[in-house]
Amino acid sequence: MSKESFEWNPKKNAANERKHGISFFEAQHAFSDPHRVIAKDITHSTKREDRYFCFGKVSDGVLTVRFTYRNDIIRIFGAGYWRKGKRIYDRETKI
Repeated sequence: MSKESFEWNPKKNAANERKHGISFFEAQHAFSDPHRVIAKDITHSTKREDRYFCFGKVSDGVLTVRFTYRNDIIRIFGAGYWRKGKRIYDRETKI
């Protein structure tokens, strides 16, 4: 597990688990991948808050985690195993 601090909304976590089968607790592990890729989410960033993607290996797949930084804490608000995230990870890490 990485040394960063994480938080999330419990209702969003439950909804994410129902929809994508991934808890935000599990999603933290993507940040532990030494080859993880962090990319700015230009579409969902606002003047008030920048948003990001973390693409990292968890178990046998590449997990995409949507998050922001709030007071030096990583706030997770979405996660799932998505093909587009795997493609970006593979392209950026060339593993």
